Order: sequence, then C-alpha cells, then structure tokens
Amino acid sequence: MLRLGLIGHPVGHSLSPWIHEQLMELEGLEGTYELFDIDPEEFDQQIHALKDKGLDGFNITVPYKERIIPYLDEVDSSARALGAVNTVKNTECGWVGYNTDGIGFAASVRNRYPEIFSNEQRVLLIGSGGASRGIYHALMEAGLSKIDIANRTIEKAEEVIKTASTNNDSKALSLNKAAEQLNDYGLIVQTTVVGMSPNDQEVIINLHNLNEEAVVSDIVYRPLETRFLQEAKNRGAQLHFGHEMLLQQAVYAFHIWTDANPDASLLLEGFEKKLKGV
Repeated sequence: MLRLGLIGHPVGHSLSPWIHEQLMELEGLEGTYELFDIDPEEFDQQIHALKDKGLDGFNITVPYKERIIPYLDEVDSSARALGAVNTVKNTECGWVGYNTDGIGFAASVRNRYPEIFSNEQRVLLIGSGGASRGIYHALMEAGLSKIDIANRTIEKAEEVIKTASTNNDSKALSLNKAAEQLNDYGLIVQTTVVGMSPNDQEVIINLHNLNEEAVVSDIVYRPLETRFLQEAKNRGAQLHFGHEMLLQQAVYAFHIWTDANPDASLLLEGFEKKLKGV
C-alpha cells in the first residue's frame, strides 16, 4: 500500500493526485496520494510531523523546492547542482531528494520530436528561473550544447549558464535580441509563468521572426494552448505543450518511488480532458 503526497502552498489546485492515482492503476498498485498545504510559518513543525507519517515518497512544489533541502538525508547529484528538489523518496537511509523537472521536459520533447536531439538543434530558453535551470541542465545532459537563454535581466541568464558543468556555446540574451534572431532556433521554450491564467493574453516575446520549422514549447499548462503557442501555430510552427512535461515529471517521480515504468501516453488523452474540465 503506497503512501504518497505533495507539499506546497497552496496545493488545492494540484492535479498530481489524479495523475498518480492513474499511474497506480496502470501498474496494478494500491495506494493514496495526499495533499499537504503547509503554512510557511509552520514549515519546520509540519515537516517534522510529516516524517512521522511514514510516507513512501512525496513531491514538492512552490515555494518549498529549495527550503526542503536541509531536511533531507541525501540529495541526488543532479538536484544538488540545480539547488532544488521536487521529489523525495523515503529509504532505509532516510529521505533522499531528486529533481524531475528538467528530465520530464526532455523526455516529453523526445517522445514527440526525437529529431531535435539527433539533429542537435539550437535551442532558446526564455526565462532564467528554476524551471529554466532544470530544463537547461537536462537538455545539456541529453546532448544539446547550443542553448541560449533570454531574460529581462541578462545577468540572471548568465548565472544559469555558469551552472553548466561542461564547456558549451550558450549565450545570454535580452528578450529583444532573442526576438531579432528567433529564426536561428529549432526549439524555443517559454519557461516563465507569463501567459498563465488569468493573464492568458500575455506573450513574453515577439514571434515575428520565428522559423516556421521550429518546435515551440510553453511550460504553462493552464490554459492548455497559451497565447504564445497560438501565435507560434499561426506562423506554422510545431507545438509542444506544458501538460506533457508535467505528466512526464510525474512518471519519473513515480519510477523513483516504485521502479515501475508506466507509459505516460496512455494518460495523455484523459489528462487533457481533465485540464479542459470535460
């Protein structure tokens, strides 16, 4: 009987219980997935109480991906490099932290557009927050070395690039400069919250110079098709959706907890209906 969960604040809107209940059903496993909405002022007390619950594992969402680290007994090397944990497994040695954000993104892109990796496309990441950092590292590990980062503050983009463990051809750009040379990129990834409901008419960058053969991705999944993706589609680009990344992140976390390898594609249609409220 698996006991899983999610900590964060707030968490009431999370679809993680639905995803993991479906994954357990696919694998013929029984268990529960609970939501733990932890008040920031009670974090220390609530985390120690959580240890007494004997969960097999749990996910972490904002604002606790960094704050959880001192409470862990071990941190996976990839998560340590990112400075953030979104998945914890309860082992004989205690709580072990992992990060599935970037891995989930890379897996979801590889499933739909494997040619990006075989052709070593030049990549543009828009934004320099935690999601951008995770995706940057995962794409580097997948063999893509030509990854530029555009951000309102160029210095923050430079900080992400400096975290790379190998030499690369990455450049930090302003949003305007990135818009000017958008035609150079085969994969463009919007990693910020710009365009998320209720501000779903916002677009972070002008797409006039978009290469019509490019794959354009937005990690926002509410709405399912953001204004950013709509404009990319109108210019002939291929689309990659944020909910595909979310699903693959969950699948990888589930693998960490159970060693199972469920097929995420079996949940995709149902997940889309869930997001649409059908």
